[in-house]
Amino acid sequence: MADDYYTLLGVAKSASADELKKAYRKKAMEFHPDRNPGNKEAEEKFKKVSRAYEVLGDEAKRRLYDQHGEAAFDPNMGGGARGPAGGGFRGADPRDIFEQMFGGGGFGGFGGASESQDDAGEDLRVDLKVTLGEAAEGVERKIPYRKHVACAKCAGSGAEPGSKKSRCPTCGGQGQVVRSNGFFQMRQTCPSCGGQGERIDKPCKPCSGEGRTVAESTVSLRIPPGVDTGTKLRSSGNGSAGRRGSPAGDLYVYITVLEHELFERDGDDLACSVPVKFSVAALGGKIVVPKLKGKTNLNIPAGTQGGTIFRLRGEGMPPLRGSTAGDLLVRVDIDVPKKMTDKEKEALKAYAAACGDEAAPVSESWRSKFKKFFP
Repeated sequence: MADDYYTLLGVAKSASADELKKAYRKKAMEFHPDRNPGNKEAEEKFKKVSRAYEVLGDEAKRRLYDQHGEAAFDPNMGGGARGPAGGGFRGADPRDIFEQMFGGGGFGGFGGASESQDDAGEDLRVDLKVTLGEAAEGVERKIPYRKHVACAKCAGSGAEPGSKKSRCPTCGGQGQVVRSNGFFQMRQTCPSCGGQGERIDKPCKPCSGEGRTVAESTVSLRIPPGVDTGTKLRSSGNGSAGRRGSPAGDLYVYITVLEHELFERDGDDLACSVPVKFSVAALGGKIVVPKLKGKTNLNIPAGTQGGTIFRLRGEGMPPLRGSTAGDLLVRVDIDVPKKMTDKEKEALKAYAAACGDEAAPVSESWRSKFKKFFP
């Protein structure tokens, strides 16, 4: 079955022209190919929502669609209007529709669109590296970066101090003009005022009338405990300033947690290996193991084998979300001495003789388990 255009845009059949436009903008921004490079599924969805808006955004086409559905635009089914039908896109190019609606401009920086209709500032991205200890405890960081800021001379207005602004004669102060494209009409950003609805008589020289300039900036950001590589933090309003006083974008900070010399991390769990003397593993005993902060005692039962893992509950990383901390996994490695004194060698030989190790150097239980490999 064909997709319902109202469902594609996520609106009711009674939606106003304004609601349709907002819904299309949201969907088109989400699935735009420039935001989803190489994603065929997103590209197809972008085509479909553009196809839906091409019809529903035009009053005459919308009436036909409400009466006959997609059949109204399919010449093979008796429809006379030229437009989208079936699985193909036989109306306007979807990118053209998007650019006519929102002024084009493509996508850049962090991925915020160049929204010439309201000149909002771009979102920005900064990558930040923290140590495992900082990730566990949380840390306050001052982050330097470059961004657009309001022009100091014109205070972001884009006009030279003392000069005036007047209504744009091209769009009559609306910020948009209507463009005819055959069967239907579409609104697009006014080319004269860039969507502002007014014209600056004397543009500010330092910012060329844009109301913003590029400058170094610093923001203090609290890194919460529990962050991991790939965690994204948002600092609202600390992206680039908008043009001529429009709202600023946001700053997104992407976290990378550096490798630790002792601990490995798996989600909220930490793991480390501790070399244990053979005598302690055989007879049992108590060892001291490190934690990310401090240390703790661990009881080793007699007969502990190499590779045994002990789980210390709640001694891992704090949760970024939730209430339960991770665990610390301690792996026992048997510490075989590389150098021994004569006295140590004699004692070990006596032990080996008492155990019969020379006659059976491999564990009998292991040999029995895999006896088919031993002729």
